[in-house]
Amino acid sequence: MKMTDIEKRVGDFCLRIPELQLESGCIHGLIGGNGCGKTTLAKLMMGILTPDSGRIDREGLNEREITMTTQRPYLMHTSVYENLVYPLKLRGKKPREADVRPWLTRCGLWEKKDQYAGSLSGGERQKLSMIRAMIFKPKLIIVDETLSNLDPDSVELFEQWIREIQAQAAVTWVMISHQLSHICRMCDQIHFLSQGELAASGPARELLKNCGDERLKAFLERESLDLNVRGRKVD
Repeated sequence: MKMTDIEKRVGDFCLRIPELQLESGCIHGLIGGNGCGKTTLAKLMMGILTPDSGRIDREGLNEREITMTTQRPYLMHTSVYENLVYPLKLRGKKPREADVRPWLTRCGLWEKKDQYAGSLSGGERQKLSMIRAMIFKPKLIIVDETLSNLDPDSVELFEQWIREIQAQAAVTWVMISHQLSHICRMCDQIHFLSQGELAASGPARELLKNCGDERLKAFLERESLDLNVRGRKVD
């Protein structure tokens, strides 16, 4: 996906993206302070919002090949199982229990498959949202703070799961998170937004080791980022 000369106003806020290229098959990290435009940018990628000016080239991707999860998942008023298989049915597929069960079992939700999804805990809802996004094998998955409230073991589970999916298929991921250690462990590319502008963008290791943007440096210092976090040691 390539975005060129994008401008989008939401109330008094304006997002400006001169150019952003999402390399296919990579895991991209989208970082920045509150209100910098991360979610607005994600919605533009999804097609939920349209830019006031500029061009978005989705390079052949159609809407059914893109999905997005959020910090507060949108679940249907039905069972856990029916929530999970909904995107499959929406795409004309007939889900089989043998194919669905491993997804629920791995994240500890199989025993709750018949339970009303609205009765799940916050963390369980986020798990369900994540596997619902992955089960139909989209080509672009945008994760907007969905892992932020999970316990460390669950975060590690999904990080491993994402890596496995990457090894099997060239899925493009956009990870939005305030957990910078998570972003550094997972992402190939990092894109930093500051006050509605794309201030820095590039390979994760290079950007963190040789950061030339003062706004990004200040952001990393404020967030107390340890540049030697596991999986992204930069020395």
